[in-house]
Amino acid sequence: RNLLLLAGLLGALGVSPVSPIHVYTAREVFGTVGSRVTLSCSFWSSEWISEDISITWHFQAEGSRDSISIFHFAKGQPYIDDVGSFKERMEWVGNPRRKDGSIVIHSLEPTDNGTFTCDVKNPP
Repeated sequence: RNLLLLAGLLGALGVSPVSPIHVYTAREVFGTVGSRVTLSCSFWSSEWISEDISITWHFQAEGSRDSISIFHFAKGQPYIDDVGSFKERMEWVGNPRRKDGSIVIHSLEPTDNGTFTCDVKNPP
């Protein structure tokens, strides 16, 4: 059985003066129940990458109006949120120095169908 995972994008703006961060993700990602899938998130900024960079992944289940945070990278450390069904199945594969905020979800389940959003902030 195939799952359709939608990877959204969200560009974050810094504090004044404002410089945009351009965030790129695949529009659609497909996976099979039981397999693994990489959710790619690359970004570009005209500013240097700060030590305070943060990357957050959110998930909105298909048919739901609410989204939950499933992953956060801050202060140079990855943090997998300890709630929800992703906590034991997620792997950080990104590298902010290479402008990469990608994650892997292992052992896909039918309930993983939905929209995933990558949010990148690079404060001055």
